[in-house]
Amino acid sequence: MNNVLRKIMAWGSMGFAAAVLAFFTLPHYRQGESSIAGKAAEDIPLQINGKAEPLSDFRGKVVVLNFWATWCPPCVEETPALIELNKRIANRNGVVIGVSVDDDDAAYEKFIQDHGINFPTWRDPSKKYAQDYGTLMYPETYIIDRHGKIARKVIGPQDWNSAEMVSYFDALLAQN
Repeated sequence: MNNVLRKIMAWGSMGFAAAVLAFFTLPHYRQGESSIAGKAAEDIPLQINGKAEPLSDFRGKVVVLNFWATWCPPCVEETPALIELNKRIANRNGVVIGVSVDDDDAAYEKFIQDHGINFPTWRDPSKKYAQDYGTLMYPETYIIDRHGKIARKVIGPQDWNSAEMVSYFDALLAQN
């Protein structure tokens, strides 16, 4: 009987560990952090094309605020999808804004040129604003509604052109 109980406990422990691991690897875990949904997006004193444009200036638009770096392979992987997303939402009062945490200005500028970035970007080498938002890894993206409230946080790279994301943005952009 003791041997049977030990086997049940061992299998039960392994099953529990597998369930926990599966939960954290499923897309729904990475696709939104409900604990911050509805909170006001912290203002960032962006400098875009040499002009001061704080994040609050974008109120009234749906903003996809993406924290990234040139040295981050998942960030590089996600860049073409962000470019496409910006094209898709720009004429519906939406915008992608990239905040790079790169220390190296030359690497940042080269990346912008080489990848044909079509959305506003800003470099924050201090990483202060990424930290203020609670960003722990790159890329991390905050989707901000027209009222300046965080609608969703996406951790890690995302296929911004997936059917789920197209549907999500269609619904969000339709809201006033």
